[in-house]
Order: sequence, then structure tokens, then C-alpha cells
Amino acid sequence: MSAVAATVGSHVVTVADVDARERVVRSGRREHALPRPGSSEARQLRRWLTQVLVAERVVAMWEGPVDLDTAPGEDDLLPDTVARMEVGSVAAATLADRRGRAVFAAVTGGVRVPEAAVADYHERNPLRFSSSRHDAGGWRRAPDPARLDDVRAEIAAHLLAAARRREYRRWLDARCASLVTLAPGYEHPGDPRQPDNTHRH
Repeated sequence: MSAVAATVGSHVVTVADVDARERVVRSGRREHALPRPGSSEARQLRRWLTQVLVAERVVAMWEGPVDLDTAPGEDDLLPDTVARMEVGSVAAATLADRRGRAVFAAVTGGVRVPEAAVADYHERNPLRFSSSRHDAGGWRRAPDPARLDDVRAEIAAHLLAAARRREYRRWLDARCASLVTLAPGYEHPGDPRQPDNTHRH
């Protein structure tokens, strides 16, 4: 059996599994942008791939009910770069798979946004969802503040989506912390104890 890169409960992620995932990544369209094999950056890539593999295993181990037929689309959960940054690259990677999105729906189904949070957001961002624009002589003037009643649904949907992403990230981080053991050389890329971490304060 191949050497162990990580364990997830009783499940093993092998170095061969990491090798296989790296081959897939390096055969993609962005292969030219990836670090040279054997470099410090390439070792960091392999650490990140290990994080993705263990997160995928954690999601696969979800024992609650899921509905694959009604799983949201990836673009619904991660509509833009900001959403991907909010949830984090590892959690975002788990949402490429339909089961991952179904687990997301199950984990975050109970998340709610209080009406007070909607009103507070609108007070702090009165132009955020305004659709009124004024053009005069080729100049564009700032839009008028939107009325809360006119944008309430948009704000609520925006805040709910962000809250669900945070909840999924919290759930996944907690489950990984509980279930995952990483072998030396396959630590989290941001672990300051591993030699390839160059982020310093």
C-alpha cells in the first residue's frame, strides 16, 4: 500500500491519491501556471491538494439525509470570486461535486437572517441594490438610495447566501479538525511549523 498522507477517521488518503490528483490538476488548462515539480511551491500545492482530498472525504462521510435531485448548482452557491474567497478554496472545491452541494444544503438549511440584520445592512449600504441612475450630458450621477421595501428581498438573499457559506465553512473546518490527521510533509499549507510556509509576520 502507498504511504499515508492523511487519515480521515478510519479512512486513509494515500500519497498515491495525492499523486493522482496532482496529475489531474497538471493535465488541465492552467498547467503552465503551476509550480515546477519538486519546488517549495509545488510541495505547497500538494499540501493544498491533500486538504481538498480530506475535505472531500469528510463531506462523503456525511450521514444525514441529502437530496441530490434538488442540490443547488455550483454557480448558485459560488456566483463570483468574492463568494469563493468567503468560503475558502478548499470548501469551494468540495462544492464542485453535486453531493458536496447537497451536503451544503443539508448543513445550512436551518440558517436564517433576522429582519433587523436586513434593515441594518440597508442603513449601512443604502446604494448597494439601487437601480436608479441619472445621466445628464454624458455624465453619470450617483444613484439615489433605494427604499428598504424595494430591496428587502435582494438584501435578505444576499445576506442569507453569505451566512450559509460561513456556516458551511465552520462545519467543514470543525469536522476536519475532529476527524483529520495529516502526515509529516502533508501539513496544512498555512501551518507555520512546516518548512515551506513562507508567510511571516
